[in-house]
Amino acid sequence: MKTTTNFKLFFGSFLMLIFIFSCKNEAKPEVKTSEAVKEEGAKQGQAFIEDDGSTPNVLQIAIGSPDHTTLVAAVQAAELENSLVNAGPLMVFAPTNAAFDALPEGTVENLLKPENKGALANILKYHVTPGNYSKDFLKKFKKLGQANNLDVMVEVKGDDVYVGGAKIIASIKAGNGIVHVIDKVMLPPSE
Repeated sequence: MKTTTNFKLFFGSFLMLIFIFSCKNEAKPEVKTSEAVKEEGAKQGQAFIEDDGSTPNVLQIAIGSPDHTTLVAAVQAAELENSLVNAGPLMVFAPTNAAFDALPEGTVENLLKPENKGALANILKYHVTPGNYSKDFLKKFKKLGQANNLDVMVEVKGDDVYVGGAKIIASIKAGNGIVHVIDKVMLPPSE
């Protein structure tokens, strides 16, 4: 008898909750089609989803760094934002603005032109490796396979680690990997 009473009480409460939630008369948010979003000129993909609750990904770390504005502009010009927010893990070797400034005059401006998007993307992919290795763990490697299908050499000089001739000067953990800040832009070997 007690079980039947508990069941009736539970079932009645369940029906009451369904009734309450079904009677809410809230306006539903407008859902835009992908065509409407495209017409508004909004960029699409994971890189453009706002998320304040999780650990920043490698792209968000670069965007938040005042020392990486040139790198972010290059990533945007090459339209690689969505590649840098995937689940990874990714190791991004992120040259500072000073590293870009050290390139021959006009190099960055030339690479940012739309007609050089492919060459720019190749250089940027040379700065990305699958994995999530600390600076100390990288000391065990002789070379790394980069996202542009080329290898980059790893050298250890004392406590310093150099990747493609660029010294790792800082490392920041990301939600989808790690960002190693480097002091030089790594240029892929010419073919």
